[in-house]
Amino acid sequence: MRDHFEIRDHDAAGRIGRLTVPRADVTVETPALLPVVNPNVLTIEPERLREEFGAEMLITNSYIIRSTDRIRERVVDQGLHEFLGFDGAIMTDSGSFQLAEYGDIDVTTEEIIEFQRRIGSDVATPVDVPTPPDADRERAESELETTKRALADAEAAETGEMLVNGPVQGATYADLREEAGRHAAATDLDVFPVGAMVPLLNSYRYAEVVEAVRAAKRGLGPGAPVHLFGAGHPMMLALAVAAGCDLFDSAAYALMARDGRYLTVSGTEHLEALDYFPCSCPVCADHEPADLRGFDDGEAERLLAEHNLHVTFEELRRVKEAIRSGTLLELVDRRARGHPAMLDGYRALLDHADELERTDPGSKDAFFYTSREAARRPEVMRHHDRLDRLAAPDDLLLTESKAPSNHAYDAVWRVKPPFGPYPPALSETYPLTAEVPERTDDAAQVAAAAGVAALAAANPETTLTLGHDAWCDAALARLPDRVETENLRTLG
Repeated sequence: MRDHFEIRDHDAAGRIGRLTVPRADVTVETPALLPVVNPNVLTIEPERLREEFGAEMLITNSYIIRSTDRIRERVVDQGLHEFLGFDGAIMTDSGSFQLAEYGDIDVTTEEIIEFQRRIGSDVATPVDVPTPPDADRERAESELETTKRALADAEAAETGEMLVNGPVQGATYADLREEAGRHAAATDLDVFPVGAMVPLLNSYRYAEVVEAVRAAKRGLGPGAPVHLFGAGHPMMLALAVAAGCDLFDSAAYALMARDGRYLTVSGTEHLEALDYFPCSCPVCADHEPADLRGFDDGEAERLLAEHNLHVTFEELRRVKEAIRSGTLLELVDRRARGHPAMLDGYRALLDHADELERTDPGSKDAFFYTSREAARRPEVMRHHDRLDRLAAPDDLLLTESKAPSNHAYDAVWRVKPPFGPYPPALSETYPLTAEVPERTDDAAQVAAAAGVAALAAANPETTLTLGHDAWCDAALARLPDRVETENLRTLG
């Protein structure tokens, strides 16, 4: 783990951490949102971002400052913090976004890192190449090599106490992302943004975002602070945190307000289509949609931007509390119901349950089975993996019902979908205290059958009988042939 980043709590791959930013002399709690501040257009003053919204860190663009004659010398003379009126930590971008948009910029990594140091940036960024998602592999590999040279130039620069980003590129090629993460982690750089995500985020390609993040994380290792560049919609924060991201930045709060769009944890609404505000933030508590529509464009835009920030910071606090209480994946599950693309992202995350399990706490307060996706959670996989630690007797009954009053079995164990079998001694331990619906679905039954199969494989000499509550054919097909079955609904 890097000395400036300390992890305090875990749930799935999400974590609450402390990022020490020495040049600003502050410690930022993560997950953290960095509002994007355009130095030419202050939609909401940075001082208000800190005092009213709780922003501990923001991001602005050093390339725009350097390229804008009317503000460049002021920022150099005053310093970035005084110019913006912000006493928290400030990260600066390098012009890589402009490079992606326009194809060329007139600055090198060496020059822009030095400029960021001169203006007082706390976290600087080199000129990496954000390869777009659908680029061919040859281009992705070539541009990744350019990014690696930029990281080397940044590593060689005189930066003092200023932290430096080590962007992880590689388009949508998982192996390139992993390689880039491994390369970045081997440098002396400090924070690791997963780059070129905006095209995927704008297209709601959340499953591919998850795959890129997980690949980068495999290369970076567990101790690196990870920044998801361009992500800031409240709808996807829980998913991104559960995938392992610690920092987020986005201009969405301002850009969408300019377009009359209102952010919620379930998606984006248009102000023109709203009759009621489904929110109790200060803006929504004091106004109705018709009020904002009656204001001039500048006032309506400001109020919409304020709401967008309030709902985003509120969701980030909700995510942190979910990590503390061990309910992050339940929150992700709820958010996944808001949009089909979010559900794709959640399912992609669960494809990596084995990776999530490595940092997922072994004990929590509760497990709620609220969708078929819950059958693929790391807690279920962990229970199945540990069944080989249990010594089963010679003749064992596994049942979803209570133990029969008279029986000839050596022991009776319970079966609870989606986990499967467990001895009575474990009945009050997590996650077997799970709250599950009485009407179990096929996915839970199939997962429970996989647990029975795991127990059978670990105890080849045991005679097993399963009493099930009308399991589906797919679940019964998962059972080894030697497991006798009884449908509890037809007994008697």
